[in-house]
Amino acid sequence: MLYYNQGLNSLNVSYFWCLILLTSFTSIVAQESLNDSLNKDVQIAFIADIHFQDIYGSFSDNNYKGVFNESTKKFTLLRTMDSQLHSTRIFNENYFALFAALDDMVAKGIKYVALPGDYSDDGQAIHLRGLEKILKTYSTNYGMQFFITTGNHDPVGPFDQESGKSDFMGTNGQTQRIYSNVDRNTNGIKELPDVITQDIKKLGYQGIFGHLKSFGFFPQKNYLYWATPFSNYSPESYTFQKGLEHANLDKRMYDVIPNHSIPDASYVVEPLPGVWLLAIDANVYIPKNTENGNLINPIRYEGTSIGYNNVLTHKTHLIKWIKKVANEAKKHNKTLIAFSHYPIVDFNDNASENLKAFFGGNKWQLERVPDEMVSKLLSDAGITIHIAGHMHINDTGIRSFSENKSIVNIQTPSIAAYIPGYKILNIKSGNKIEVNTITINTVPNFNELFPLYEKEFNYLKQSGKPLWNFDILRSKSYHDFTMFHLRELVRLRFLEDDWIPSFKDFMLKITGEELLILPYLDSKIGYETLISNKNSFKDEWKLAKNKAKKELEKTDFKLNDFKDWDGFDLIFDFYRLRNADILAIKDIGLKRIEIYKWLFTNQKVNKRNYDDLNEKKLLEFYNIFAHFLNGAPTENFSIDYKTGNIFNY
Repeated sequence: MLYYNQGLNSLNVSYFWCLILLTSFTSIVAQESLNDSLNKDVQIAFIADIHFQDIYGSFSDNNYKGVFNESTKKFTLLRTMDSQLHSTRIFNENYFALFAALDDMVAKGIKYVALPGDYSDDGQAIHLRGLEKILKTYSTNYGMQFFITTGNHDPVGPFDQESGKSDFMGTNGQTQRIYSNVDRNTNGIKELPDVITQDIKKLGYQGIFGHLKSFGFFPQKNYLYWATPFSNYSPESYTFQKGLEHANLDKRMYDVIPNHSIPDASYVVEPLPGVWLLAIDANVYIPKNTENGNLINPIRYEGTSIGYNNVLTHKTHLIKWIKKVANEAKKHNKTLIAFSHYPIVDFNDNASENLKAFFGGNKWQLERVPDEMVSKLLSDAGITIHIAGHMHINDTGIRSFSENKSIVNIQTPSIAAYIPGYKILNIKSGNKIEVNTITINTVPNFNELFPLYEKEFNYLKQSGKPLWNFDILRSKSYHDFTMFHLRELVRLRFLEDDWIPSFKDFMLKITGEELLILPYLDSKIGYETLISNKNSFKDEWKLAKNKAKKELEKTDFKLNDFKDWDGFDLIFDFYRLRNADILAIKDIGLKRIEIYKWLFTNQKVNKRNYDDLNEKKLLEFYNIFAHFLNGAPTENFSIDYKTGNIFNY
């Protein structure tokens, strides 16, 4: 018996050491597997602000099909051209652009795709069903995995709300109103009877999860790890079942104000070994003050589009959770990539204060610029790389709060605006992450709806209503279409909404040649007077023109280089550069850019000692334009994951 026990103990000791060796070997194999994974390039695509509208969708509770397109023999639920030329996004053609972008990813072999918010028009059931179907098709056919976070156009409010649009296109080009409720927006002229359908209702978190929960919002069996700000397990103890137990919305609520809870859809996921995607729901719904105190009313919220400035005041649990996730990622040797809808660094090439002074207040969406404290707190929390959308621009913002650490915010352009595109993050070994910007220039069928727009144009013309420029229907590519969209947006909306009227009028009637000559005018008379009364100041203009010609002799430019563009062209290029950064230079032309640079410097060097408002605004404008020309790399660059340092390549 004693012999047997001794033998058993000997066997137990042997078993114990075998277990230790096996565990060590398993750990080494796992680490080697992780290293092998990271030694291979991991590509993750980020496509933001899709603003998907299912133009070929159908209502579940109404037989209305839209407008019949004779050229395609299909019914179409589209918005009017007039409405989308007054919007910062395209409503209809982005439907085709989404397929072009996803097909491009398939061709590049990309398997992981993140959507940083505004993936829908306004979170309506008809559009969510359509998007769900598309994403599932690409998942099934090509093995792609999608990871979504929320934007201000997805759950417009935390709960469902009645809604609708008054700018769908009707049978003969007039407007068609489509609402979820017969009592909704009954004012105004009705050109056609209203269409009523619950499918146009704005859904809150519950409705959106019902359609899209399998795209990151809920754990999936193939995820190696998944957690929320409210889950209580660790990466070591995670199981799929535990994830499911913490996934429902009732387990993901926080008090936005005392005793008033709303959902938070944030999550972190490990879709492949060594990479964590941190999907931050930075939507903040601040209840409005109401007389009856009914805060449950879904439309009594504000501040959703502001982003992180409101996170710091009304969603503070996120910052603590982000720090916890970043510490765990570092502990477990994971590459942590954060993404959300809203930027965390100034997205105006550090010109936001200049823009505020130039436009006068929070125009130009300046209320969306994150405070410096946002960048600092997220950097202190451990974030190095963050990908955002919301602004429909191509940009890179950097902030350094210590000698060896920077935080990088990458703005992903929208496929529904100029220049349409998406970003690819290529995670490589040695802490290197390459960022590539892919433009979507060619989109099959992008002009499929043009015959319907022609009907609309003819209807507006016959009705004597304001017209948009018909030439947009002559666009040869999707790229050209989005560029024309921006040009009309500047003309029809931005100039009217943002610009000081006197300076706007001054810029709209000035020529490039006059902008060249202005700083050489000695007369202490305002620019506006000198231009409006050129015949009265012939001698001054002649003398100034001769001075300008002599200055041009020192350059490679000729006087003719200033004759084929005017003030509006300069303003349009200003917006093109702001939207697309370096990507716009091909459209503007490198020579024109060099002319602008010289013109800016020349105006500053030769400015008159005279208190002229237009001259002051012109100098401010030139200064902001120069900021846009000297920002951080935005097209193809690499980031050191440990330090946040950026390198062009």
